[in-house]
Amino acid sequence: MSDDLAALLLALATENAELKRELATAQDMLMETAIDAGHLHARIEAVQAERDAWRQEAERGNLQGARRA
Repeated sequence: MSDDLAALLLALATENAELKRELATAQDMLMETAIDAGHLHARIEAVQAERDAWRQEAERGNLQGARRA
């Protein structure tokens, strides 16, 4: 094998290894982002449920107030 070919193969192997490391890092970041998004989604649903409960309570209060008037 010529020195040029060996150097090219070494360069390709090195670049491939670096790209694999970068891919693994990107995949880890993507998983963390997906987990965070899931937590945020759950929190949003909880806040919306709380909002709906407050809204229903306020509407009941308005109806009771209207009946008294």
